Amino acid sequence: MKGRVLIIAGSDPSGGAGIQADIKTVTALGGYAATAITALTVQNTTGVSAVHPVSPDIIRDQIDAVMSDIGADAIKIGMIGNVETAQAILTTLENSGWDYQGGCPDAGPVLILDPVLVATSGDSLASNGVAEFIREKLLPKTYLVTPNLPEAEALTGMEITNGEGQRLAGEKLLEMGVETVLIKGGHDKQEIIKDVLVTHAGTQVFQTPRIDTKSTHGTGCTLASAIATGLAQSMPLSASAERAIDYVHQAIKSAPGFGAGHGPLNHAHPLEVEGGQ
Repeated sequence: MKGRVLIIAGSDPSGGAGIQADIKTVTALGGYAATAITALTVQNTTGVSAVHPVSPDIIRDQIDAVMSDIGADAIKIGMIGNVETAQAILTTLENSGWDYQGGCPDAGPVLILDPVLVATSGDSLASNGVAEFIREKLLPKTYLVTPNLPEAEALTGMEITNGEGQRLAGEKLLEMGVETVLIKGGHDKQEIIKDVLVTHAGTQVFQTPRIDTKSTHGTGCTLASAIATGLAQSMPLSASAERAIDYVHQAIKSAPGFGAGHGPLNHAHPLEVEGGQ
């Protein structure tokens, strides 16, 4: 087991997204997952019916408990929910001694931000002001941000209709202070999904055949946590992203087909043996 990942995100009781998906992903890829829960959602594959924020004090205590003892090689932030929570997360991380300023991941635990604003079902998972806080406060502290197309549009104010739009949006996010950007293309309806990695050194496009399926619950959480695991294991960013994209593709391909809506992925597929269930 290599690579400690502190996951700061919401809980999904159906197990397909959020903290549950994150833990499964990190474990399947050989890392060690620790968590700080920001919200208790009431959801399943058909949608989100309620969101119960966790007190900022409890969020602070969870982060402190992990960072003061186990520590982290990478920190992944998912669902924040509201600005009060976002401020609590940032302040607590800084008070723990974390002070990543960009540049080389070796400078400290890297921060991977998956800006969870809308669930796969279309339900909102963030209140007013969260996108602005991300732009102004979190991006300058972030090594990698992984928005999907709607989230990238919300953060940049741009309309994104193709791969070139993804590249331009990524460059605009770089201007906001983030070190690297992966704009996910799953919301595009093209037969080939393009995930565009934008860095100060250039752009790399990952292309994956689209799978005709409803089993896409938690894909964003899963991809970000898979990349975070790779970075925690000292893999280069490009290799981490490539492994993560393949991991998600295979998890969708072998999904169990649970639920009446957008079903969960098969996060355990790397651990399955031939002939297993």
